Amino acid sequence: MTSRRHLIRACGAAALTCALPTLAESSTDAPSRVLPPHEPQAERSPADYRLEIAPVKLELSPRHKLDTIGYNSQAPGPLLRLKEGQPVTIEVTNRTERPDVVHWHGLFLPPAIDGSVEEGTPAILPGTTARYRLEPHPPGFRWYHTHMPAMGALKGAQYGAEHGLLLIEPRSNPARYDQELFITLHDWEGYLVASDDGSIQVAYNLSTINGKIMGFGEPLRVTQGQRVLVHVLNSSPTEVHWLALSGHALQVVALDGNPVPTPRTVSMLRLAPAERVCAVIEMNNPGVWVLGEVRRHVQAAGMAIAVEYAGRTGKPLWQQPSELLWNYGQFAAQGEAAADTTAIVVPLAFESRFRGHGAMEAWTINGRSYPDSHIAPLLPDRRYRLQLINRSNDDHPIHLHRHSFEVRALGLPVDGAASAVTQLRGLMKDVVLVEAHTRADVEFTADHPGATLFHCHQQDHMDNGFMMLIEYA
Repeated sequence: MTSRRHLIRACGAAALTCALPTLAESSTDAPSRVLPPHEPQAERSPADYRLEIAPVKLELSPRHKLDTIGYNSQAPGPLLRLKEGQPVTIEVTNRTERPDVVHWHGLFLPPAIDGSVEEGTPAILPGTTARYRLEPHPPGFRWYHTHMPAMGALKGAQYGAEHGLLLIEPRSNPARYDQELFITLHDWEGYLVASDDGSIQVAYNLSTINGKIMGFGEPLRVTQGQRVLVHVLNSSPTEVHWLALSGHALQVVALDGNPVPTPRTVSMLRLAPAERVCAVIEMNNPGVWVLGEVRRHVQAAGMAIAVEYAGRTGKPLWQQPSELLWNYGQFAAQGEAAADTTAIVVPLAFESRFRGHGAMEAWTINGRSYPDSHIAPLLPDRRYRLQLINRSNDDHPIHLHRHSFEVRALGLPVDGAASAVTQLRGLMKDVVLVEAHTRADVEFTADHPGATLFHCHQQDHMDNGFMMLIEYA
């Protein structure tokens, strides 16, 4: 089977096919190009943003320093604040010794610049620069990250620091808030452990918020009476995280950057890898509090930060919630919706294949691993219903590139009929966590032609076959 490792090796060796593709002039159909080294600097229009992929020594705390790869010598990478529909130029330079690529997660972009070599985005070779001309859409909280394989290197790819925040400001923003805060969750120093069934999984020594272990970063500073809008990203390579702010509730207003039909106030957030949550917090309980992972062992590994009211000092306080509570469906539109009988139904069954003690499992979609997994080409402008059938013992954060989808049903039995349960409506996402031995149904309209990657967003699962390239007819 051809692995992602073989794909990247091919890009590194076959420079004529991967490094120097036909230059695409800026246009609606091909809004970016790779700049060859001989292009004069004077002929390049100034970039709005510049990213540099390069080695970085991160200081998570004075006792915890690690060498990895990151953007602009920081973790997370710089916030890219764009405006809906306003064209922007981003320049990316690769200062490492390996090919790389940047995926603009959640944006509606052509495959040539979406940031997946599987879709046809050219890899950025060592010492070269790519320039991307984007027309940002849709509005909301997005992010960017590497989309290269790690293949067991637990400091590379998404295990490292190649992740950053991207916010597309809407043309009109009706939300009322006094301050914005950005929160990035990440896990570091991965190592391999044997699970109960003998397969190998990834665990971590350290966990951070905004690249710092609790007690070693600046606190989040607020003022009594403020309405604070927090944008939370889980950039972990593999881990689901639960987040709470002691002494406060969180009103969820958007999931994956998309406004929810029914904002709800909750005691904690759950974020699978690659998910984002936007929530409003009423700062009405003065003090110094802990914003942190709800599970004690993860918070002890560093995933927490102090929230400090103006004029208040002291040790941050933590109040342990009694149980983990989360349900996507509570944010959907009120009232039961009818099933869409015109949608083309596509069953996608996820299973693992044991490859022996001491080895990671292989993953399949409908019995096949990437690049052999496939479905019939999509018919443009038709509505599709993907039945995400998880027959495995793991939960899977499922991501569809270049599209958003509507979550229609959750927690179904793997062999159950969707028509027998309540149909959700209005809940738009680009990542959904499908729990073990359940089925979730999502719908989308095939209105962004071109190669489209579908995959589990766990790095180890992607590296071991859990991907499929969807083509348009």
